[in-house]
Amino acid sequence: MTSSPSTITMFGADWCRDCVRTKRQLDSLGIQYTYVDLVADPAAADVAREISGRTNIPVVVYPDSSHHVEPSNDDVEAKLRELELI
Repeated sequence: MTSSPSTITMFGADWCRDCVRTKRQLDSLGIQYTYVDLVADPAAADVAREISGRTNIPVVVYPDSSHHVEPSNDDVEAKLRELELI
């Protein structure tokens, strides 16, 4: 998996309601991100777990290397504003 330092990466699965919600939010805000489908790439779950220390998804990794696990829409929006992406 390759991503540039300015890219948001989201680890998720289509069966996960929080993942679908976060993906929809990023799409509606016009945010470009790399989506890592953990169903299509099960090995990536280990990467997400290494980042977050948890097995919960989605894991959203921001350009400043911070991350959220199962974030609310407000959490994501606040972080995107902090990073001046919206």
